[in-house]
Amino acid sequence: MITLEINGRSVEAEEGEMLLAVLRRAGISVPTLCNVEGLEPTGACRLCSVEVEGMPNLVPSCAFPVRAGLKVWSHSPRAVRARKTIIELLLADHPDDCNYCVRNGKCELQKLASELGVRLHRYGAYDKGYHLDLSSPAIVRDPGKCILCGRCVRICEEIQGVACIDFINRGSRAVVGTAFNQGLNISSCINCGQCVMACPTGALREQSSIKQVIQALEDPDTVVVVQHAPAVSVSLAEEFGLPAGLDLDGVLNAALRRLGFDYIFPTAFTADLTVMEEASELVERIENGGRLPMMTSCSPGWIKYVEEFHPDFIPNLSTCKSPQQMLGALTKTYYAERQGLDAQHIFNVSLMPCTAKKYEATRPELRHDGLADIDAVLTTRELARLIRRFGLNLATLAPEPADQLLGQQSTAGRLFGATGGVMEAAIRTAHYLLTGREMEKLDVTAVRGEQGIKEATLEIAGKRIGVAVASGLGNARRLLQQVKAGRSDLHFIEVMTCPGGCIAGGGQPYHADHDNIMARLKALYTIDRVADETARTAHHNQEVKQLYADYLDQPLSHRSHELLHTSYSRQDVVH
Repeated sequence: MITLEINGRSVEAEEGEMLLAVLRRAGISVPTLCNVEGLEPTGACRLCSVEVEGMPNLVPSCAFPVRAGLKVWSHSPRAVRARKTIIELLLADHPDDCNYCVRNGKCELQKLASELGVRLHRYGAYDKGYHLDLSSPAIVRDPGKCILCGRCVRICEEIQGVACIDFINRGSRAVVGTAFNQGLNISSCINCGQCVMACPTGALREQSSIKQVIQALEDPDTVVVVQHAPAVSVSLAEEFGLPAGLDLDGVLNAALRRLGFDYIFPTAFTADLTVMEEASELVERIENGGRLPMMTSCSPGWIKYVEEFHPDFIPNLSTCKSPQQMLGALTKTYYAERQGLDAQHIFNVSLMPCTAKKYEATRPELRHDGLADIDAVLTTRELARLIRRFGLNLATLAPEPADQLLGQQSTAGRLFGATGGVMEAAIRTAHYLLTGREMEKLDVTAVRGEQGIKEATLEIAGKRIGVAVASGLGNARRLLQQVKAGRSDLHFIEVMTCPGGCIAGGGQPYHADHDNIMARLKALYTIDRVADETARTAHHNQEVKQLYADYLDQPLSHRSHELLHTSYSRQDVVH
């Protein structure tokens, strides 16, 4: 450890540690727009620049290693003036439409302008003629609002390993764009939305479906069915200033009824159904020599990634639809028949923590009898806007149950919101299917946690079954490379596109830090831990059992394959 002086006070640090980290640990807030925690610093925005005795110029604290005896002034007049000038220059090239921007009130550029006292334009600007990219069903690009911080580029390339966007052109014409500056829809974008979460302004946002949902709610001839994902109920609270990780499952049901939705179901119901189908598929592949390792198919960004970058692994993907699509298919078939509804008049809305779910809902193979399984997808952020628009106060609503027939959920199904959750839920049921009895201990701690790759070897019915969980596509790529190189001890692999799983999806609340994400994760495991034993497994879901008895017959049956399974194929895109 070494000692340096910051703003007249002695501070300890490790030699070579970056100054920005030392400042933050000392409780000093220094702004930055380009820094991405966990990645090498670029020093691109220069907002974190501070004054160091003996240095002729200000230094970017994010890329300046400390040494003993340094004297640093983090908020000297010179440093503050420099930051204010940087913000003024960024605003000179930025549209003045804050009142209409989706990031109004949650924009980092806007926040810094306020904190630094920027109140007028000191620099002129010119219109660069940028145009909105509305080609993607999931994400909107607005280059006019881009400040060239590079965070989206780094997340896409260094974390996700997709690299569908980069800096193109030079000098004053530089812009973040796709290959050949084509639309996102024909790029290698997998629609995960991690770039949206990284963007400090409104340059990247989700395609909004709020208008279509409101129109459906206002149409007296339309039956509007809504489902909500487990990760939404433990993250929505943050949008309303409530504690991170607070479970609003029942409260959300109440709010959705007041918004006018006709039928409300938890996506965890079909997460249980996915477990039944996927676990059965795994058992069948193991016992009959099918393609292994089998890989989960719940995450649409992961599916598109395999189709684009690793099409030779398409046969390894489970043929199961995601829980979102399964519930959509069942409401327009099984539920419509039982309730006497016309499927043509059903409008299925999905509330998801994920922007890629918007893309998934548009896939042509996810239709039945000419009808899309899902008609509109709202992210957690869009749901919060809808609730605010209608003036609901979540703090005053009493919890209500979901509707019946498709409304029961096990805590195993709710674990789908966390990395490792799909694996744990499937293991519980696969063990039961192979042995006819429950696991002695339902907690599969080896696949829990925030590590990028988690592995375990299980002994089930005399068979050694190797499983692995990948959190984020960069980690998934490493696992695929191992399998391609000849690794043969893995039977089942779960992949979540977003690091951390759905709780950290691209449609979640902005500015969520690590503590918030961990609070969401803890909430899901707490819900599971306190549940009755029979409520912790998908195969004990009574409504799922009834569904098979009345309609599907058994997992992997002909009707099950017709409604709940699909196929995938290679996608050629512009790289």
